[in-house]
Amino acid sequence: MAGSSVSVDYALAMATEPVAAGDFFVVAPSLITLLGGSLCLMLRKHTDWQARLGIGFLALLVLANAGLLIRVLDHGVITMVMGSWLPPFGIAFSVDALSATMSFVGSVVAFCAGLYGAASVDSTGRRYGFYPFLLLLMTGVSGAFLTGDIFNLYVWFEVLLIASYGLLILGNDRMQLDGAVKYGVLNLIGTNFFLIATGLLYGIFGTLNMADIAIKVAALNEPASGTLATVAALYFLAFAMKAAAFPVNFWLPASYHTPNIVVSAVFAGLLTKVGVYALIRVFVMILPASRGYMSDLIALVAILTLLTGAFGALAQSELRRMLGYLVIAGIGSMLAGVAVGSTLSISGAIFYAVHSIIVMTALYMASGIINLMGGSYDLRALGGLYQKSAAFAAVFLVLGFAVSGLPPFSGFWPKVILVDAAFSDGRSWLGAAILFSGFLTTLAMGRVWIFAFWRGGPEGTADGQAVAVRGAPDSGTALASSALWLPLGILTALIVYFGLQPEWMLELSTRGASGVVEPFGYLRSVFGDQ
Repeated sequence: MAGSSVSVDYALAMATEPVAAGDFFVVAPSLITLLGGSLCLMLRKHTDWQARLGIGFLALLVLANAGLLIRVLDHGVITMVMGSWLPPFGIAFSVDALSATMSFVGSVVAFCAGLYGAASVDSTGRRYGFYPFLLLLMTGVSGAFLTGDIFNLYVWFEVLLIASYGLLILGNDRMQLDGAVKYGVLNLIGTNFFLIATGLLYGIFGTLNMADIAIKVAALNEPASGTLATVAALYFLAFAMKAAAFPVNFWLPASYHTPNIVVSAVFAGLLTKVGVYALIRVFVMILPASRGYMSDLIALVAILTLLTGAFGALAQSELRRMLGYLVIAGIGSMLAGVAVGSTLSISGAIFYAVHSIIVMTALYMASGIINLMGGSYDLRALGGLYQKSAAFAAVFLVLGFAVSGLPPFSGFWPKVILVDAAFSDGRSWLGAAILFSGFLTTLAMGRVWIFAFWRGGPEGTADGQAVAVRGAPDSGTALASSALWLPLGILTALIVYFGLQPEWMLELSTRGASGVVEPFGYLRSVFGDQ
């Protein structure tokens, strides 16, 4: 009626309560990296400022993620919706222990990469965008870990992929362009599978909110049949490509050895783990029945990924290519946890993901120092590095033990958990594959240490003799930059700490696993008590 007023209860559709100040930690990582990347881009001609600005914003990212993790541990799952529209209409950021942990560890690694890049990226690399691309990459990584909307998970994947293309070709030589083509084609195919699956999922349920989909899937009488089975298969293929699982993993060792070593370190630490995170979030929390009937397939893919990575590493003489295969082997261990699907196995997969993020980043950084000291990445051209720096030889030995899953370092505990979970689930062959892969990894890393550090010089050097490595810089020059040693020291200290004092990481991984296996707290955070 004209002139009459209508009372509208906005509380039914919109959040009317003010957002708690602590909850703004949810969006802080994306805002910090966007602002930092934009500022670095605008000041790209000031190459002497790039490192200071980039490292400063990455330090703020670490602090924001630390605050977010503390907030989640104290208050439980946090949900913030854009524009105050309530889910499933508003686009949600939902943060539980799993996403907060992954985002925090990712920011620590990115900060270390920023420090390392201050010494390893020249003025040309800074001018053409190393720090803006790195910050934009972390915008996508943070958004992927923190979003509660499956379409926006796809969007954040696209953001990090765009940044990764820029980092991959930074330097513009032929080998980098070749690696970028292989990397780009497979990731574009995976992205299309992801988008098709998301479109089908929206067609089935009419929603893209992860919590809403999980509730509607649980209400189906036959959740593992028909179109939903196709959706699950497409998601698995898409995330397996992004995680570099067998048989769609050949792009990784063909591309990760081509860019600047600090870029390889960030890629090895973070990008494949975003794919594993998506697998856990979708298959354990949203589509648990689909994970159940696909568990044997996932286990087979896990075994083949483990063996492909381990045997591939043994076959390589180029250090960066070998490390690429070790990234693949680690993905197999995480997939083994997803295949079993219990709280114990998922906690092992989460712990292993955190360990792999740290140790693979550190190994690539260490390989950069090996190249600086020895003049090559080729094991046949290396030798005598123990005489140049016994301390660095000890650090590399720690990293070798850790990536092999040997005590007393960080890789030991998640492997114990995963093997225990596999045997408890009656999948002894899966547990045996994890152990066998660890044995082969030990051989591969032992081979590197003996060739590069223990023997006196390159291939052909007589036993018992130490020779100067041709083309290698003076050891004083090679060891001068603290910007190389500081980030490697930070990551190595974390590896030792998580090995000797694993209780904190065990608690985080268990809380993260419980939150996706039984996501009552996640659902309550999104929809309240309705």
